[in-house]
Amino acid sequence: MKTSRFNGWWLGLAAMAVMACCAPMSARAADLQSVSVQSNSAAVPWLFGDWNGMRTGLKNAGVDFQLGYVGEIAGNATGGLRKQAAYADQWAAGVNLDLGRLGLVQGGHVQITLTDRNGSNLSDDAGLGTLQEVQEIYGRSQTARLTRFWYNQEFVGGLVDWKIGRMPISEDFSAFSCDFQNLTFCGMPAGNIVGSYVYNWPISQWASRWKFNLPGFGYFEFAAFDQNPKYLGTQQALLPVFFAGSTGILIPVEIAWQPAFGGLNGSYKLGGWFDTSSAPDVVSDVNGGPAAITGLPLLQGRGRYGAYINFLQQITSNSALTPNHGLSLFLNATVADRRIAFMDLQVAGGLVYAGPFQSRPNDDIGFAVGATHVNGRVAWSEALQNLAGLGPVPVRGSEFAIEAYYTFRPRNGVEVRPNVQYVVAPGGISQSRNVLVFGSENSSELLRDRIEGGL
Repeated sequence: MKTSRFNGWWLGLAAMAVMACCAPMSARAADLQSVSVQSNSAAVPWLFGDWNGMRTGLKNAGVDFQLGYVGEIAGNATGGLRKQAAYADQWAAGVNLDLGRLGLVQGGHVQITLTDRNGSNLSDDAGLGTLQEVQEIYGRSQTARLTRFWYNQEFVGGLVDWKIGRMPISEDFSAFSCDFQNLTFCGMPAGNIVGSYVYNWPISQWASRWKFNLPGFGYFEFAAFDQNPKYLGTQQALLPVFFAGSTGILIPVEIAWQPAFGGLNGSYKLGGWFDTSSAPDVVSDVNGGPAAITGLPLLQGRGRYGAYINFLQQITSNSALTPNHGLSLFLNATVADRRIAFMDLQVAGGLVYAGPFQSRPNDDIGFAVGATHVNGRVAWSEALQNLAGLGPVPVRGSEFAIEAYYTFRPRNGVEVRPNVQYVVAPGGISQSRNVLVFGSENSSELLRDRIEGGL
């Protein structure tokens, strides 16, 4: 449900206060190759404990409940039209049923997840003019949604994996963590630059995905997603309905190499996507001229596509007792079809150091830099408008983002992550004032230690 800015603030502050009474907040999720750090401090991973053994018993029997909360606060010290702060949050609740343990279907799993987003967005409220939001948890309408509703079946001893139902594309393809608060460094980058048709979490679509695990190498996977802008709507968002008027099929493909160099794990993904839908050209009119000058309708074309790499490599290990702790480096690079994409390139890289201090073995530090590039054809069109006296129109280039954070984990299921962000040339406009943002991502996994999140 959507709340006013005033109510959203009070709801956010109240939720933070309630959780602080139990313990500070925890971080949410990403895929199995996340740069996040799993806590090693206790045998029981849930914030509210094991319910006298009931939680472990249920999980061993095949019923795994999930409940998590994420809240992000951000305020700008410089940049934008005004100085202010904003708060946005997400609740996620779900259940995973292991049908093999339940005595029904060996290798079968059912996942249902509902999400609810609320609050406001500093990028809009303060007029920051950024291409990428400074609170990644905000987006895709502040409402409750059905985010997962799928069945997964393993074959051939787990070598083949088939999933069908409602699912977010970012769950399986170009999956990346959302530990950073700036959207440049969060989730599936394709959804960050061509979000008009690649829908990241919490949007789900009807789809079928096949994954082939390759022992000693990694995996290969592909899928077919029903393409329909009605998934973005808020009507019937909680129901697993089939919408009429689909525009085509979105086909993502990914291959991953997952080596271990001296016990240091790596993940190297190469992928791409093709959407069969028709879409308007970002610049050209029906005659091939610049539509911004001629005023003619945009040229329509069928098919839109892109490609990406996602590299993550652990460089050091702190000790044999905590092999996942140490320094890890990551690099994401995504390109999109220049015919239809307003933003056609995003590159981001950084590091995460887990267990930075002996006294804080479960904390971590993150630092990242990235750039989001506006299509050069768009810049050409903007320059033409100025030459034709239709301006002044800013000629866009690249937006650059920098973020650093520290994650404090006082106990399992709890995280507090203060961060600082600096955005150069917001909107890709060099004349715009640079933006300095102070924020904090605070979250808690109430029943389970990890839940995937992100825009």
